[in-house]
Amino acid sequence: MMLKEQIFAAGVIGAGGAGFPTHVKLVEGAKLLVVNAAECEPLLASDRYVMRHFAHEIVAGLAAIAKEYRIPRVVIGTKGKYVREIAALQAAIDAKGADIEIFPVESFYPAGDEQVLIYEITGETVPPGGIPIALGIVVVNVTTILNISRARSGQAVTRRYITVNGEVGRPIILDAPVGAFAEDLIQAAGGATIREYVVIRGGPMMGRQYRQNQVAGISYGKADGGLLVVGTENPVVRLAAKPAEHIIAQARSVCIQCSLCTEMCPRYLIGHKMRPNRVMRSVGTNTHPLDLEDALLCCECGICEVFACPMGLSPRRMNVLVKADLRAAGVKVADADIYLDQTRPREYRRVSQSRLIERINLGAYPNHLDDSIEFEPNRVKIPTRHG
Repeated sequence: MMLKEQIFAAGVIGAGGAGFPTHVKLVEGAKLLVVNAAECEPLLASDRYVMRHFAHEIVAGLAAIAKEYRIPRVVIGTKGKYVREIAALQAAIDAKGADIEIFPVESFYPAGDEQVLIYEITGETVPPGGIPIALGIVVVNVTTILNISRARSGQAVTRRYITVNGEVGRPIILDAPVGAFAEDLIQAAGGATIREYVVIRGGPMMGRQYRQNQVAGISYGKADGGLLVVGTENPVVRLAAKPAEHIIAQARSVCIQCSLCTEMCPRYLIGHKMRPNRVMRSVGTNTHPLDLEDALLCCECGICEVFACPMGLSPRRMNVLVKADLRAAGVKVADADIYLDQTRPREYRRVSQSRLIERINLGAYPNHLDDSIEFEPNRVKIPTRHG
């Protein structure tokens, strides 16, 4: 059986959150395979655990992929501060004699955004509205690589490592079956330590939020690697809870057009014409034209609303609202130009992950977890659609 068929048979999908079918993503003719091992979101630690404990399987999987798909260059992009993880990977590379590079990046958010990581490693910008293969690059999450390695021996994806962090008795990484319920995962981590809380499925910045009365029905799929329990007064929770009409009214009355939301936008800083201040101005003047293709380039990382805006506004939410209108009208990204001049001050405008954690009041929780336990719940529900 060919590797592609093994990947399909094992049910391997992107484990980094998007859940895209991996057998479709891997193609011959790519010039570079980038392994995304930068663990983008604060407080998540599952990928780091995988790198420390399964480095030899990861390297074996990468060698098989490079050979099968004839990819001449393989680079693992990870944070330079992950010293133990890099040491484990390098030892595995040396033991196998594999032609695999490790590229350390600084600890900033969102270093794990695939387009940002590509820019860090290669200096190239994925065309606006495009995907990495347009540059001959394939990006695969490191846990996905582990699943590919195991697929070679016929092991299907039936389990995954899930970081359970925040207001729980014992923040931990759980080796859980696909379909485990969120409330069972919380109990396995010692239960919630506060009375009123919100569950974030994924990371604090881009994860999906659920109130307590919604938690009972949530089960975790192959692409879900994080569960955070946070208080209802946390900044990211309060921002997400704002009604759309409130956000629009604030944009119209308070936005000072300082443009910091644009100047600190990660996509703008790799050369995309992504300018959230234009979206805010459009809403503020009640014009809302359909030529704001900028909004379609938003990766919804949230830097603009939790870090950049001095007025406490939500350019991200405005971008999401405008994006929906543009898509409903059939508008697509038409201008594929890349603006390299605006990339020059990147190093001064990137947001340190540690500063971001403090800004969103998550500094009390561990950002690194060593422990893992195998969790066997008495029930599962297999989701048939990611998200």
